[in-house]
Amino acid sequence: MTKTINDVYMELFRRFKEADDPQPSLAARELTAYACKADKDHTADWGHVYLDDATVDYAHLLCDRCLDGEPLAYLLGEWDFYGLTFQVDKNVLIPRSDTERLCELVIEQAQKKVSPRILDLCCGSGCIGIAAAYHVDDAHVAAVDNSEGALRVTRENARRLGVQSRFVAVNADVRLRPPGNMGRFDIIVSNPPYVTRAEMHQLDKSVYNYEPHEALYGGVDGLDFYRTICANWGSLLVPGGVILFECGWQQATDVAAILEENRFAGISITEDLSGVPRIVYGYNTDPADPLE
Repeated sequence: MTKTINDVYMELFRRFKEADDPQPSLAARELTAYACKADKDHTADWGHVYLDDATVDYAHLLCDRCLDGEPLAYLLGEWDFYGLTFQVDKNVLIPRSDTERLCELVIEQAQKKVSPRILDLCCGSGCIGIAAAYHVDDAHVAAVDNSEGALRVTRENARRLGVQSRFVAVNADVRLRPPGNMGRFDIIVSNPPYVTRAEMHQLDKSVYNYEPHEALYGGVDGLDFYRTICANWGSLLVPGGVILFECGWQQATDVAAILEENRFAGISITEDLSGVPRIVYGYNTDPADPLE
């Protein structure tokens, strides 16, 4: 029997629901739209568009892969973050809603400055720095990662979102001292690898088997990158500049202590959009403009 796009959507929805997917309608809609080359924002038309058998089979094949643990974002090749769509592949972590509050704080701080310079360390897909450049017209962003594969994704995202003229991607290892020509920045932001050795073995299989381990593992206690960034890169902040970190749900007080050890001032912890204490920030001098 010939099937419509809506028929396929309902079949995938039932499969995801039976597999206890946390968002079966989202997964089914995204996968159906991708497999059927349909507009996910105009689903009312889906009941009137008929498909050939090959397209129906392809949709179910993608569903099989997703139910086997392959992340939906990698199957689609893109993912939404902070109202923007970012290209993703296995070179970068999938942007998550946990990070949107951190991004919001960076944008709020940048909007208070004239031509702010933002440094995004361990940038991955570039979602934080690019979103800041997109929403702050006069912001200039340098994004740093030591994965050339990640930087290719970052550069493409900057191009697709139209901020490439105010954006530069730099290959550097944040565990070492910064290159000599970086200049100074008003804002440093980082969502670095912070998974501990013990936690690596407890990750969901869709994360452990598919997402890049070098973007996840932060050392035995998960804090290696916070130590090296504060010690080696904090000097790039202008007077009164702010550094903001995302961290694991149990790491905020430890990250705050690392900031204090490195002579940052006005150190505070704030929550992400789910109420988890996940963001830690501080200033290289006494704070003139606190985030609260």
